[in-house]
Amino acid sequence: MEIISGKIIRHDERGLTIAAVYTNIGRAALRQYDTVVIGLPDGRRISPEQRKKAHALIGEIAEWVGDLPEYVKRQMKFEYIASRMQALEKKLFSLSDCDVTTAREFITYLIDFMVGHDVPSRTPLAELCEDIQQYAYACVLHRKCAVCGKTRADLHHVDKVGMGNDRTKAEHVGRRAITLCRAHHDEIGFVGDESFFEKYHLEPIVLTEELVKKLKLRSKKPVA
Repeated sequence: MEIISGKIIRHDERGLTIAAVYTNIGRAALRQYDTVVIGLPDGRRISPEQRKKAHALIGEIAEWVGDLPEYVKRQMKFEYIASRMQALEKKLFSLSDCDVTTAREFITYLIDFMVGHDVPSRTPLAELCEDIQQYAYACVLHRKCAVCGKTRADLHHVDKVGMGNDRTKAEHVGRRAITLCRAHHDEIGFVGDESFFEKYHLEPIVLTEELVKKLKLRSKKPVA
């Protein structure tokens, strides 16, 4: 695979039009290229707020594992590069000057790790995350309260199953939901979904067929 650069000359509802220059005509003819891979770099630099979030999360993980923050930061970077970054982007980065997209996705990776490994956090992870939908997904996947992080949380359906219907027999795929501990489940029932999500800066996710299977919830193949 070769990487070439290009310039965006137009963008509209149909997509991007990119002018790319490839000077090695002989190689192109020999390999009979019909498609190319072009990277779209993010020219924005990491914000002070993102840098603060990343270091706060690394500090929490370091305290949990009992290692120095600098060591944990290096290890988490390597693991993130290996598991999450696309082939075109696999390179070491610095939290002092990386781009906004890399910072955002690295913060998301750190939070996914903390939710999946039950790493405690002094600051609610919902306040530190850059991708609230991914955070909510991780909480649902690991059955953790999206507000306080308590385990064995209940699934709260935003799209209600309906009065008189058996929840154990209801179709879950396509419904919006979030996981909450008993205390926060009671709170959302009292104040209502809209006020609750606004207060805690949360959003529900749509339950996919894959997620429903992982959670061992009821699913039936939709009628075409």
